[in-house]
Amino acid sequence: MRITQRPGRHAIEQIAVPGGSFTMGDSSGDRNRADGEAPLHDVAISAFDIDATTVTNDDFARFVEDTGYVTEAESFGFSAVFHLAIAATQEDVMGPVTGAPWWAGVQGADWRHPGGSSSDVDGLGDHPVVHVSWNDAQAYCEWAGRRLPTEAEWEYAARGGIEGAKYPWGDEEVDAGGWRANIWQGDFPRANTLEDGFLTTAPVRTFEPNGYGLWQPVGNVWEWCEDWFHPATYRRGTSAEHRMVVTDPVGPETGQTRIMRGGSYLCHISYCNRYRNSARSQNTPDSSMGNGGFRTVARREALS
Repeated sequence: MRITQRPGRHAIEQIAVPGGSFTMGDSSGDRNRADGEAPLHDVAISAFDIDATTVTNDDFARFVEDTGYVTEAESFGFSAVFHLAIAATQEDVMGPVTGAPWWAGVQGADWRHPGGSSSDVDGLGDHPVVHVSWNDAQAYCEWAGRRLPTEAEWEYAARGGIEGAKYPWGDEEVDAGGWRANIWQGDFPRANTLEDGFLTTAPVRTFEPNGYGLWQPVGNVWEWCEDWFHPATYRRGTSAEHRMVVTDPVGPETGQTRIMRGGSYLCHISYCNRYRNSARSQNTPDSSMGNGGFRTVARREALS
């Protein structure tokens, strides 16, 4: 259900997601075992409003203009860029990331310069903002009077009311009848055939929205969620948040990583099969990269 776009600081169209229950986790057998997509568990969710799209460059620019905020990538002086998207001098490229040589630290890469100092966001106002850390997303939320979704809220909204489906549109594969999401085509990470039209980000209203009206919850960019990442086993429950028996706790005392959901333009079945409703990933709260963004939520009662 779509609702009227809210005026003021946060101008993204809102989707009213009804409260209800759903089965969270992988039901297709495509899970990445270390990601904690299983076992399936029941979750009850209170009604909330969620952004129809991820926060765009134009949206983030309004926040920065109003506050003077400096992102962590700008403060650190570098961020992670996919090797085929680098737009910088050789001197600015700090070298490949260990274990993922298709990524490089690039000096001068930030939300205004997604490929490095020789790039900009002119003409990309309707693309998702990238190179924003979890901490940066939190700062935006504080300014906007909103918050990041819990991963249970995110998955519930991404499913669009289709119980147990692999993708937001159902179980048909991404390329069935035409591309349904912005992911990698070709030989990862060397050659992208660009069958969907995009090497990196796509405008946030590309492809079709899901049953609730969310645009591109999978593919395009990873989306930060509120939760700490826990590889965990689950017990069934009906609380507003899914309850976990933590087997390897990670949090503010012991470690480090926050949940990311939805996959990105770099996901490919041969490597990162995480452009699915149940797929999970993680990164440290101060990390930024050229395929990471966010969308925000608010409880329904907070908006009345």
